Amino acid sequence: MTSVNSSQNKQHDGAGTTDESAVTSIPLSEEGTGSGGEQSIGALGRDVATHLSSLVRGELELAKAEISSEARKALKGSVYFVLALTVLAFSSFFLFFTLAEGLHALGLWRWASFGIVFLVMLLVAIVLALFGYRRVRKISAPKRTMDSLRESAQLRHRHPQDSAERARPSE
Repeated sequence: MTSVNSSQNKQHDGAGTTDESAVTSIPLSEEGTGSGGEQSIGALGRDVATHLSSLVRGELELAKAEISSEARKALKGSVYFVLALTVLAFSSFFLFFTLAEGLHALGLWRWASFGIVFLVMLLVAIVLALFGYRRVRKISAPKRTMDSLRESAQLRHRHPQDSAERARPSE
């Protein structure tokens, strides 16, 4: 088995540039590097550790490349959802305008129709704000973390006193 250079694993395009995003292969050592053509157990263990380390690094690089690619796809997809919600929000104006005109067509004054639609929208906004307020009010401070930080601070304050007591010679 021979050693494989990472330059051999780079892919060349027609313009003479290289694609360095390819994951390099596991570095292999020469056969028969030990005495009598056999490797010692220590050398074999070192080779296994080297190969395993390279394999893990290669797998992590592959996972990182795949995840970043999928994250980019998710970001592009979410942009379309945000755009769709924006268009929906702006077009809701026409829905409310249509409701007001429908009330006017039923015989109400135009100003009263638009006033009723406005009041209904205001009532819905108030109800949603109250639901949001009730949910936010349930949020509490991270008590376990704060307790842990207090305990850590108490331990830190105890150590200088303990070390000062240890430094004094006993009488």
